[in-house]
Amino acid sequence: MYDVTALGELLIDFAPKSVDAAGYPTLAANPGGAPGNFLAALNKYGCSVAMIGKVGEDMFGKLLIGTLKEAGIETRGVVVDPTQFTTLAFVSLDASGNRDFSFCRKPGADTCLTIAEVDETMITDARVFHFGTLSLTRDPVRYATQQAVALAKSHGVLVSLDPNLRKPLWPNEEQAKAAIEWSLRQADIVKISDEEIEFLWGMTPEAGARKLLNEYGVSLVYATLGPKGCYASTKNAHVTVSSPSGINVVDTTGAGDIFGGSAMSRFLRYNKKPIDLTEDELREIVTFACTAASLSTQKHGGISSVPDEADVLAKIAE
Repeated sequence: MYDVTALGELLIDFAPKSVDAAGYPTLAANPGGAPGNFLAALNKYGCSVAMIGKVGEDMFGKLLIGTLKEAGIETRGVVVDPTQFTTLAFVSLDASGNRDFSFCRKPGADTCLTIAEVDETMITDARVFHFGTLSLTRDPVRYATQQAVALAKSHGVLVSLDPNLRKPLWPNEEQAKAAIEWSLRQADIVKISDEEIEFLWGMTPEAGARKLLNEYGVSLVYATLGPKGCYASTKNAHVTVSSPSGINVVDTTGAGDIFGGSAMSRFLRYNKKPIDLTEDELREIVTFACTAASLSTQKHGGISSVPDEADVLAKIAE
């Protein structure tokens, strides 16, 4: 049995290291994909995890599978496709370390996962099933994701969602909104950014969290506030936690995923339903997650930047 199984994209993030006189960047390849980053944080903090997805039968696909194994992630659900290339993402960073993405995903191996290739036992034998909306941009992975969510819900598996909006991957904003809206109505636990709440409903993070709890059936909402921290809420408790100070931000890639995985790892330790969390417990979960995510921004990449638990706890103790 796994604590968490995730379904979604695995890809390579190409991040700039330097720029030549003509403006062309020298790029470093980093393992990526939001679900992989999410699971890497969970495993680092003591949880058993598994990945369902697809990569190409190429050098990057082999590297990704090797990286997942090194990060303690079960990979038997990762299919290798000889007909498609592993998806690539090219990341540009501004002076504050914030990202902009260009994707080589036409279609990209991750979008070609079929429902027949999904190992159902990896979902039904998990405590939590996690997904994001990048798996809803096109078929066949869209149908596979929808069926996987339905399977999890029918077996009483807790469903976790990170919308992870990437506008360039959608034909238009209306389709993106429709997919996110559907996803939110399936989820028990949602990690959503203030920018995504603004995109969907044009409201504050606090109002967005209340909307999710009261209208969408979500039990626990983490509304992340970028460098400012996070507002988290159930129907019985809510907290606002600031990010730690003194962080030298190099690259924010994967920080939101690491927040999500870190928060899930602490949540699972309580072995409670989300609605039963006390305010103190919710604050402890979010403080750990904010700190882990902040420390991760001091390194490049996603999976490779998950900080050690001892470093997170030391930073909290400061």
